[in-house]
Amino acid sequence: MIAIEINLLRLRAQLLLRRLGAPACLAVALLALGAAAWVWAWQQRAMAAQLEARPLPQPSLAVATAAAAPATASENMARFYAALGQQRHAEQQVKQLFDLAAKNGLVLAQGEYKSGYDKASRVTTWQVTLPLKGSYTAVWQFALQALRAMPFASLDELSFRREQIADTQLEARLRLTFYLADTLSDTLSDTLSDSVGEAP
Repeated sequence: MIAIEINLLRLRAQLLLRRLGAPACLAVALLALGAAAWVWAWQQRAMAAQLEARPLPQPSLAVATAAAAPATASENMARFYAALGQQRHAEQQVKQLFDLAAKNGLVLAQGEYKSGYDKASRVTTWQVTLPLKGSYTAVWQFALQALRAMPFASLDELSFRREQIADTQLEARLRLTFYLADTLSDTLSDTLSDSVGEAP
């Protein structure tokens, strides 16, 4: 009985579709798809509105106090001078460069040295230019190790030259600048760090 009713409904639907034609069937299908898309969009909009209505999580008290207390100018200046190298150790730092070069198997000829002084910041600079000979990898390892060993130095130039393509050894030129605190800066840094330590 149920099978007969299903067959009867299917037959009536087929007859209706043939009577209406393909354009009408396509229009009905598009109308159904449009209604489904509108319902989906309405649900997405409702979900977005619920998410926007939720309150934001409050930051913890420790984060709020840490963000509320920026460093003072004297603290920043003390940190700046503490990060500098010491001028009295400049020769030892150059010797350390020669040791690192030997450790990496590089041939290091006599370097060129040029000193400078910035009155405004009271910082002494030593520009060290080193002609190196060795493998490409060894030169890069040397440069990276030098910067790790002396974080107050900057790598200003690193150039390579090879006489012939088949050469495994190449010539490199490396220029570093050391930023060093002079005695006035040391005194100023000590004074600033004392004043920072005494601040309430």
